[in-house]
Amino acid sequence: MGSNLKRTIISSVENTMNEPTAKLTVISRNPAETFLIGKIIGRNLCEKDVVALVGDLGTGKTCLTQGIARGLGVPDEYQITSPSFTLINEYQGRTMLYHFDLYRLSKVSEMDDMGYEEYLFGQGVSVIEWADKVKGILPDDTLFVSISYTDENERGIIISGQKQKIAIIAEQLGNGGS
Repeated sequence: MGSNLKRTIISSVENTMNEPTAKLTVISRNPAETFLIGKIIGRNLCEKDVVALVGDLGTGKTCLTQGIARGLGVPDEYQITSPSFTLINEYQGRTMLYHFDLYRLSKVSEMDDMGYEEYLFGQGVSVIEWADKVKGILPDDTLFVSISYTDENERGIIISGQKQKIAIIAEQLGNGGS
């Protein structure tokens, strides 16, 4: 990946907490690169971080989450799968990973029923697939990752959030993940 990775910081604004935010655009040419991008993101997450994933079916949200899990130190023997029928899977790494898949969620109140606050504001990292369904309940400092098709194999990935975190992720992506 290294120097061949296409990346650009495209804007810098302030969020509602008056913290500087930024957006980073990355092109992933294959699932291995999407996984590595996720792994780099995961290495830079800490307790109470929330990652909101948005993208069409099949764009690579679960692949990115698999990388995030490995970046958080979830052991390889744990298969990271999309919790489509259970809404949430939990994995232990250097911090707990709560992996939500809201594809089948029909209304936000279902999140209340499952006690989402304990996860989003708890001691682990929450990764939420189909996060656009619950955008109104996400913390202000949520890291947003939007994935879209650019062609059959290539994906455009826009990562937005706190400027300092985006800068670190951009630097590590530019160094090929090191």
